[in-house]
Amino acid sequence: MPRLNVTLAVKRLIRDVAARLPELGHVRPGNVLVVAGEARRASRATIRPARASASARARPAIRVKGREILYVVTLRPIWFLESTPRQRIATILHELYHVSTRFDGTLHRGRRHSRMPLAVYNRRIRALLARYLAVAPEEIVAPFSAAGIVRARMWLERPSASRGERRGRQLYTERQLFHGPVRMVTPRRR
Repeated sequence: MPRLNVTLAVKRLIRDVAARLPELGHVRPGNVLVVAGEARRASRATIRPARASASARARPAIRVKGREILYVVTLRPIWFLESTPRQRIATILHELYHVSTRFDGTLHRGRRHSRMPLAVYNRRIRALLARYLAVAPEEIVAPFSAAGIVRARMWLERPSASRGERRGRQLYTERQLFHGPVRMVTPRRR
């Protein structure tokens, strides 16, 4: 039996959340790339615009299956190893809530941690999570309870932060991605 493709499960979650939650209705899942990545402090995940702001230097373009990628969600080791299914879903909602309502490859100015107190941000995410879980289909939620070895999309060669590096690629595609094994630990329910 093939291993669970956890990054595909997250993409399905993003698609369902965008359809069910008006606050995230602007998210276009086809323009979001989900990858597994390295640890970053105590972070479960991060979202990064794939485009640079007008004031920043241009970043290399990312296209997967012909689609322009506007955002990259990176799942961190804590997401896989130290999270409950509920925390995993909440983390995805948390990251998507940072996305600009224009869905233009930038982050929402008012939804940054520097602008909104973390307690307020977390309260909004808990409310979104409760509303979503009340209507979420089991087949969308079930993969986040998996345990064992799963597959996840990862960078074979990660894009640089800017195009300023002359030797770096100008375009990243599925050729710079691969599916690799990741251990997923899910605490048993009490």
